[in-house]
Amino acid sequence: VQLQASGGGLAQAGGSLRLSCAASGRTFSAYVMGWHRQAPGKEREFVAAITWSGSNISYADSVKGRFTISRDNAKNTVYLRMNNLKPEDTAVYYCAARSIKVSEYTYWGQGTLVTVSS
Repeated sequence: VQLQASGGGLAQAGGSLRLSCAASGRTFSAYVMGWHRQAPGKEREFVAAITWSGSNISYADSVKGRFTISRDNAKNTVYLRMNNLKPEDTAVYYCAARSIKVSEYTYWGQGTLVTVSS
């Protein structure tokens, strides 16, 4: 599975951005899709994940109520809608994919930078 993330950029605090991750290769709908992020000087952290049907979604506590993950299996794309952005959301955002049978993400995209100014 090849993953291509896009949609990052500069936003003001309180603003919104939508990230997209286009997948190619193996059957996209078979995978759990997730977003992770890595802020400068920090370790990569989990942001959100969604199962193939969209019936099971999870978020990090830090983004609950502000971020929404969704997917369109017909377009092989997963999205992350980010509202009410905060400066601490500044990071490189990565999309990733894994089989539902494992806990570790197997495939990773190249990352897209999100910068939130105060």
